[in-house]
Amino acid sequence: MTNELKARAGVAIEDTWDLTRIYANDDEWRRDFDTWKQTAEGVGKFRGKLANVDLLLEYLQFDEQLNRQGDRLGVYAFLKSTEDLGATTYQELKSAFTLAASKIAEAESYVRPELLALSDETWRKMLEDPRLAPWKLTLERIVRLKPHTLSESEERIVASLAGVVDVPSKTFRLLSDAETNFKPVQDENGETKPLTHETFQLFLQSPSREVRKSAFDNFYAEYEAKQNTFAALLEGSIRKDVFYARTRGFKNSLDAAMFGEEAPEVVYTNLTTTVRAALPSLYRYYELRRKLMGLEEIHFYDVYVPILSGVKVNNSWDDAVALIRSALQPLGQEYVDTLTKGLLEDRWADKYENLNKESGAFSCPGYDFPPYILMNYKPTAIESVFTLAHEGGHSMHSWYSAHTQPYRYYDYVIFLAEIASTFNEQLLARYLLRTAQDDRMRAWIINRELDSFRATLFRQTMFAEFEFRTHEIAEADQPLTASTFRTVYREILNEYFGDDFVIDKSLELECLRIPHFYRGYYVYKYATGLSAAVSLADRVLSGGERERDEYLGFLKAGCSAPPLDILRAAGVDMERPDPIKIALDRFNSLVDELERLLA
Repeated sequence: MTNELKARAGVAIEDTWDLTRIYANDDEWRRDFDTWKQTAEGVGKFRGKLANVDLLLEYLQFDEQLNRQGDRLGVYAFLKSTEDLGATTYQELKSAFTLAASKIAEAESYVRPELLALSDETWRKMLEDPRLAPWKLTLERIVRLKPHTLSESEERIVASLAGVVDVPSKTFRLLSDAETNFKPVQDENGETKPLTHETFQLFLQSPSREVRKSAFDNFYAEYEAKQNTFAALLEGSIRKDVFYARTRGFKNSLDAAMFGEEAPEVVYTNLTTTVRAALPSLYRYYELRRKLMGLEEIHFYDVYVPILSGVKVNNSWDDAVALIRSALQPLGQEYVDTLTKGLLEDRWADKYENLNKESGAFSCPGYDFPPYILMNYKPTAIESVFTLAHEGGHSMHSWYSAHTQPYRYYDYVIFLAEIASTFNEQLLARYLLRTAQDDRMRAWIINRELDSFRATLFRQTMFAEFEFRTHEIAEADQPLTASTFRTVYREILNEYFGDDFVIDKSLELECLRIPHFYRGYYVYKYATGLSAAVSLADRVLSGGERERDEYLGFLKAGCSAPPLDILRAAGVDMERPDPIKIALDRFNSLVDELERLLA
């Protein structure tokens, strides 16, 4: 960690992603953008003609090409904007694209109402017509939307709001990533270091409790100062979810979110009820952690530091890729070779933190270009290796889907995406456990794995409960203020951490800094994803070629079938609580082993 972050212009090219695979330069983007907008003007020529099968087919082909080109434009503008949030050029490109996409969506708003106004007999004939066979699932999904589709004029109004409803999320990102000024932290060596979203996680892993507490206090002091602004932005995002759910006739915002995933609400409620019943297991782990760390009381800033001191890592980028490659060998040569080449030679990834770069990590899917990965890699953090494996799982999901499915069926839903990524983390963790050289190293890895379960299965379910409760408040037309958010979050913190855990008042502010809360009902998918991944990892590692091929079939399926059916074909049924219980059983067994190893 250096005192000063590099400006984007100072980052070595080999440490950046190669976006020339999308556009060679900004001028090429602008030319294509103008062409795309001109092409989109042809949307209206199909109005009133979609009952004709030949013209419907022509429209479907036209729309697919328009969306495919839009993907190139949108992804390039988005990825360039994340490199430096203070660079206005790419914020402008992204805004120009968003505005144009909104106008195109508005122009196409007649399509769905026109199709859904057709008689059942006309629909029956279209779905049986061999000319439309490649689009049958697309059309069936349109029919499914019939109860939630508005009139043509109403759809046009809703489509025109796209640029408006994204303002809370966009503003949150700018405020949180580019306009927060955290007070620096003095590390365990007495050196003053910058506090950022990325270094915050490193400070929380410091062996010095004074450093951890200082980082925690300094971090949340900034959110305390801006709490009303952050709360107003979060309220805006939640009310957007409620608006769309009501406008489209859903029971509530959860109903709308699950409809989009083609999954029943039982998938969500199975998670929250099963995890809540298992909270005593989490309390037990916190108490074990407190004892092993020799603490009189345990605080939130004590839960990220490894329990065992003196175990340090320093994995270069190449070291991390080599570890991941070894761990993923059960998936076959094509998988590991493709991912390795992408990370080492083809510059899929933007590797390290720079000044004003977007925090966190993500994988961005692409059909006509590589599945790019944003990282803020830290060689001294084992979590960076796991994050790279995680994002690599997303990218390989995209790669297999894009190489197997037509464009219309390649873009899998998020519910499935979080399985592919977390599966890679499972294989990496189990590989490290198998190759641990002694009990101390094994205990250190188990500690990390337990913290992963805590952060993914328990923590994300806690976040999901917060989302549900705050959306309920909005749906009851009650105000959502900073005080409301803090009160609700405090209640949930008390429930998830138990009576013996000391919860600092400033931790109530955590709910105001979670980016995923701006994507309604997203976080639960991390928890269901881990649950499914544990079961799938068990199958692949204990099985043979058939189990591996079934898993790869899941990656290749894209959205070519309902998500739960795709997952069932790989051997996991998320409409039952069994996968969640299997994951919780693994958590308990790891707590048992850690206690035994360190007794």
